[in-house]
Amino acid sequence: MGALNEGRFNVELENGVTLGGCVELGLEREPETVAIEDAVKVLLQGLGEDINREGLRKTPLRVAKALREGTRGYREKVKDIVQGALFPEAGLESGIGYAGGAGGLVVVRDLDLFSYCESCLLPFLVKCHIGYVPSGHQVVGLSKLSRVADVFAKRLQDPQRLADEVCSALQHSIKPAGVAVVLQCSHIHFPSFESAFLESNHCGWAKMLVSSGSGVFENEKADIWGNFLSLLKFRAINVEKIHLRDSADKCWCPSQTTSKIGPANSGMTSAVASILRSLGEDPSRKELLGTPTRFVKWLMNFKNSNLEMKLNGFVLGRTDTLKSTYYDEHIHSELNLSFWSQCEHHLLPFHGVVHIGYIYTEAVNPIGKSLLQSIVHFHGFKLQVQERLTRQIAETASSLLGGDVMVVVEAHHTCMVSRGIEKFGSNTATVAVLGRFSTDQTARAKFLQTIPNSTTTGG
Repeated sequence: MGALNEGRFNVELENGVTLGGCVELGLEREPETVAIEDAVKVLLQGLGEDINREGLRKTPLRVAKALREGTRGYREKVKDIVQGALFPEAGLESGIGYAGGAGGLVVVRDLDLFSYCESCLLPFLVKCHIGYVPSGHQVVGLSKLSRVADVFAKRLQDPQRLADEVCSALQHSIKPAGVAVVLQCSHIHFPSFESAFLESNHCGWAKMLVSSGSGVFENEKADIWGNFLSLLKFRAINVEKIHLRDSADKCWCPSQTTSKIGPANSGMTSAVASILRSLGEDPSRKELLGTPTRFVKWLMNFKNSNLEMKLNGFVLGRTDTLKSTYYDEHIHSELNLSFWSQCEHHLLPFHGVVHIGYIYTEAVNPIGKSLLQSIVHFHGFKLQVQERLTRQIAETASSLLGGDVMVVVEAHHTCMVSRGIEKFGSNTATVAVLGRFSTDQTARAKFLQTIPNSTTTGG
């Protein structure tokens, strides 16, 4: 490889790419951005955080940029995208052709999108499939289907409305014989702080499959729907599970499945309402009425708290006997301890699993999995960065296990998809080693060999 061009490298740093940090999006400091910054400061103070501490000083600006980037669809128009992207194509006869070629069904599958849930402001992931039947002697550039879908995904959304808006926009802008849209939506489902300690098998995702059709696809029982869905059968889509419009079960956001919303910090809820207005939304819209309270109640899971108090309250008296996942020459391993956390740089969720290994000696009292899981939960449920989380888990475990500890954290970060980077499916691993693990390569290798090849899920 050639040497790094120092001049170009410095320019990139000046434009916002920083070593060990995140890519800044370069949005100008518009009034809306400043208003979101001010609101985020209120939220951080409500969590008991010092907004001037290292790691949080730029968080309000980073959050504002991420939110404005993640909702840029409010500032985009479909006609600007499609205009100039319609191409004449012979063989369409006078209207619709079903003999293959240009006149047949066109399907674009597996478009990765993300959106923000209007009920709780948490991001959700979308796998989008679009089909259309060309007409009028023209076809559309395939990349435009993805870009149009992204316009509506980059707004506060509900799965069914997102599908309907994408379908309607394509129907009106490219005027085909018909459009079909199928969305596979996955909403992260964080447990509350208390339930994380008490529920060992918490399901981390809520999923919904929705569809929308226009023109020849308007009738859901039409043969053309069968053709479209048959081309999705290798995408792990069970068409029988598509959410019906007239279904009584309209709820999909996990925050709406909890009991009646109780009171929340009024200053924090007002700050969230201010954020909604700055994004171009109306907080009085009926779908958004409870959103500030739901977001604040979820955010309060990450309030700064005391380790000893939490461990005494949720763990002591509940420890189990040692049931290690793996044992080899005095190396014990506890694998796949789940965690959920909140990135302090962008106030966006990250989640995954933790693997803990330690060297057992007669002088060390082995501790149960439930206590290690509780240590993981405690350090996860606060504003965090993954590197610090890994180190804190290792240090706390080390104080109980004699000092020879190795910790591996594998995580999916929402900020890797929801602020313009869009690295879907990416996974970050961090390692902390203490005691003999820091010098004994054989011990490290034996522990790492016990970790399964695939342990985290992205939805």
